[in-house]
Parts: sequence; C-alpha cells; structure tokens
Amino acid sequence: MGDQSLREPQPSEHPKWFGPSALLTPANLVTLARIAAAPVAFAMMLDNDGLGSWGLLVLWFVLAVTDFVDGYLARKQGSTRSGAFLDPLADKVLVLGGFITLAVVGRFPWAAVILTIVRELGISAFRSYWGRRGLSVPASELAKWKTFIQLGAVGWTTWPTFTDWRWLSDSWLWASVVIAWVTALQYVVAGSRATSTTGESVKT
Repeated sequence: MGDQSLREPQPSEHPKWFGPSALLTPANLVTLARIAAAPVAFAMMLDNDGLGSWGLLVLWFVLAVTDFVDGYLARKQGSTRSGAFLDPLADKVLVLGGFITLAVVGRFPWAAVILTIVRELGISAFRSYWGRRGLSVPASELAKWKTFIQLGAVGWTTWPTFTDWRWLSDSWLWASVVIAWVTALQYVVAGSRATSTTGESVKT
C-alpha cells in the first residue's frame, strides 16, 4: 500500500485560483468585456430603428451566454469582491440599456421600461441600506431567472425574421416586469425581518 499522504487530492480539496481581493481574474475580464461591448449592441439597435439583424443577434447572444460563463469561472476559480460588484452591474447595463434603447425606437412600451428602472433603482437603494447594516444580499434563483427573461425579451427583437412577432418580445418583457416586482417584494420582506440581527443573510 502506498503512503496515504501521497494520494491524489480530491476535487473538493483543490484550492481556488483567486482570493476574494483579486481583480483581473478570467471571470472579471469576461464581465468587463460584456460591459464594454454593450454600447456596440445599443448602437446597432438605434441604427436599425429597433429592427433585428444577424450581426446584432449574434452579438446579443454572446453577451447573454457569457453571463453564465463568468459565473462558471467564478465558481471554479474563486469568487471575488470585485466580481460580486461587476457581475450584477453588467446585467443592469445590458438590461436597462437594451430596454431604454428599444423604448426610444418604439419597440418596447415605456411603461414596462419605467417600471423596470424604478424597481432596479429601488432595490439598489435597499441593498445599500442593508449593506450598511451588515446584511448580505445574495440573488435568489427567481431573480436569476428574471435576468434571463429580461435578456431574452431584448434578444427576440434582434431576430431579423421575427419582425412581425412583436407579441413574443412583449410577452417576455412583461413577464420580466412581474417577476422583477415579485422578487423586489420578497427582498423587502426578508430584509425587514432581518433588521434585528446584524449580519444575517437576506435572500431575495
């Protein structure tokens, strides 16, 4: 029998590649690339008056899929404080930027866009408030689905062959609005219940 101290380490024993304070990690670089490419997508939407194009479709698909890529890299190589800030920031830039751009060109109703903006600003204010009280606010599974549906609502408008299927993107849009406000209510209720215990985790 070989020395047990020389056995191969189990997968769970492998150390993470990056510590919490790391900045230029592969996950963060992917996230920064998403933020940098977002204005290109918005410009293409404006240039086409909100009509889809194959180039825009490919770009938006990449921007949406890489949301899962940076999350996978963070879990595999180590989560960082900078990543915890940048990842939701990238999602907000893409979602709110896409929504506003499509509202400007008349593809999305302003009512849905304004409701989304108010929700995001309100929850950001609550997150800041609870953060100062030492409360952690991780995203819930429903909130992650919200982001997926929001990106999908924009994505349907990028399909050149779906120009007559506006109801499809509008359906996804309004579904995301409903989910957004449901998760906002969950967050406020959970935060209110946790105010008496500093440092308690609040899950939306």
